[in-house]
Amino acid sequence: MNEFTGADLTDQSGKCFVVTGANAGIGFAIAQALAAKHARVVMACRSEERARAAMDRIRRGHPAADLAFMPLDQADLASVRKAAALAAAEPRIDALINNAGVMVPPLSYTKDGFEMQFGVNHLGTFALTALMLPLLDKTAADHGEARVVVTASIAHKKGRIDFANLDGSRGYARMPFYQQSKLANLLFAAELDRRLRAQDSRVKAIACHPGVAQSELTRHIPLRRFFTPLAGLVLNTSRQGAWPALQAACDPALEGGEYVGSRGLFEARGPSGPAWRSAASRDPQLAGRLWDLSVRMTGVDPELPPA
Repeated sequence: MNEFTGADLTDQSGKCFVVTGANAGIGFAIAQALAAKHARVVMACRSEERARAAMDRIRRGHPAADLAFMPLDQADLASVRKAAALAAAEPRIDALINNAGVMVPPLSYTKDGFEMQFGVNHLGTFALTALMLPLLDKTAADHGEARVVVTASIAHKKGRIDFANLDGSRGYARMPFYQQSKLANLLFAAELDRRLRAQDSRVKAIACHPGVAQSELTRHIPLRRFFTPLAGLVLNTSRQGAWPALQAACDPALEGGEYVGSRGLFEARGPSGPAWRSAASRDPQLAGRLWDLSVRMTGVDPELPPA
């Protein structure tokens, strides 16, 4: 697999991509890059005002950009269900790019009572993906392929799933719960692809990580304002942080189940390519247990039997 940058993104005319969290940071960069290559981009965001402003920014550079807004709050499963129903009106969806997430907030809960990081980063992604699978499967049948992109993080390497304390009631620390949610993302992507392969589906599940990128995701990190002036020296820009998701969504050389991310400086920055995953993230028994729990917690069943 060759390293991938924005220069490797080919024309995407006729394709449609749903990008969650597309109004700012890496999500905006993903949407902008796809729109520049003539794709239809459905921007799934919490704030319509911010999404419309982002669409205006994209159109200033690309007046013919084909953009649409889709309301989505992954901290609310009712909103997730409504978003999936709206997405079903699209004639085709070639890739769902699960980019939206939260990072190290104070202990807080989603509208359904889940710890915020696990609820938004994993359960929201799980539910939205499951609900959109029928349209992705139809697109794959009609056009040869469709993809689910799940955004993980290098933070997954220290993650563990604490099944006895998923709600934080027995103690909460911001970074370990973020690491847990990102491990869950990788486990989900791998298990989803295994189950899709077992059904001979043409939908591929591919995971990615953005390295360490400058984005609004880091707004809860202490001392961020002091570190930001130095960030450009050592971190990816949002544009560079978008490369792994763009590769996962569009690189024809990728197979289902692969994991790509920034390749340079301890996987923190640089072009996208094969990424390292922890032993825990490759554990099929752990992935299966998480899958079953996610179905129970969300009430959404992808209806894909174990591989």
